[in-house]
Amino acid sequence: MTKPTLNVGLVGSGFMGKTHIFGYVLASRVFDLPFDINLECVAETTPELANDMRRRFGFGRSTANWKAMAEDQNIDIFDITAPNMFHKEMALAAIAAGKHVYCEKPLATNAEDALAMARAADKARVCTQVGFNYLSNPMFALARRLIAEGKLGEIRSYRGVHAEDYMSDSSAPWTWRLDPDGGGAFADLGSHTIATAEFLLGPVVSVLGSLNTIVRERTGPNGESMSVNVDDVGHALLKFENGAVGSVEANWIAKGQKMQHDFEVNGSDGSLIYTQERLNELLFFSSDDQEHMQGFRKIVSGPSHEPYGLFCVAPGHQIGYNELKAIEIMGFLKAIAGSSPEPFNFRAGARVQFLVDAVAESSATNSWKTV
Repeated sequence: MTKPTLNVGLVGSGFMGKTHIFGYVLASRVFDLPFDINLECVAETTPELANDMRRRFGFGRSTANWKAMAEDQNIDIFDITAPNMFHKEMALAAIAAGKHVYCEKPLATNAEDALAMARAADKARVCTQVGFNYLSNPMFALARRLIAEGKLGEIRSYRGVHAEDYMSDSSAPWTWRLDPDGGGAFADLGSHTIATAEFLLGPVVSVLGSLNTIVRERTGPNGESMSVNVDDVGHALLKFENGAVGSVEANWIAKGQKMQHDFEVNGSDGSLIYTQERLNELLFFSSDDQEHMQGFRKIVSGPSHEPYGLFCVAPGHQIGYNELKAIEIMGFLKAIAGSSPEPFNFRAGARVQFLVDAVAESSATNSWKTV
């Protein structure tokens, strides 16, 4: 039977834009999707760049006018990988035109905007997805299952960190990330730590934050010195609804760290440890093991951890970052087809932004904030 086709319009073709492109192509080949996917149009900052991306990645058309693409009746999915401060305007325009919207995280630069985006999507009855693709890892699903099944006993504490070094060079020039509307390290990376924490342990009910600017000046586009008013390193203490306590860190000046998205969960009967740089492994300690055999066991992903087997039939051969994006896209397309709930919609993205904002407010007032 011929499947209906969904036409994708992509805004931005940088690092995340390319990841989305690879995700669509891979998902189309690996999964039995409810739709055929057509890369219809790519929007970039100039006609020349847009046309180059069209040729390189097989889009049907290109444009330097994202607003026209948002209104284009031939576009079914409006995909946003532009800088954070443009997410709200772009998403609302696409929603108003009846598009399904796929937006990279963070959903917006503040909770008020994120909620407005979520409400607009609800009112228009379009499907949405926020790009937290780490949550698509089969090892994350396994960790949540072990926690839910009580394999760790009563959950007591949590530690999470997302650290990279792309802003660690203090002589590096000013970028859009340093604009206050960009959000800072905790909004950029801390949103991942918050999303992961709640994915595993459930709702956070209160936070105590500490956001810190370490590199206070950067060189502007004309060689002038510009003050930095966003955080380079952020920490938050967390209290969960289930009684557990925890902490998370976001750090974009961690020299040498390329992708440290890690977590540790401690319970009364066991613990879990995970690091993104070894994304096909989960370490599990169980006090049910005989004392002389106790220790962290390494669980290596394989076909028994769905949907790993659709990518590779051999355990331990590994899936990667682009595969996680393909899994995320598969879930989004099933939601559009009405066969499953939205995996991480704008409401979920707004929830993360409310927590990020609560951490920032807590840091400014040096007080616990109830979420």
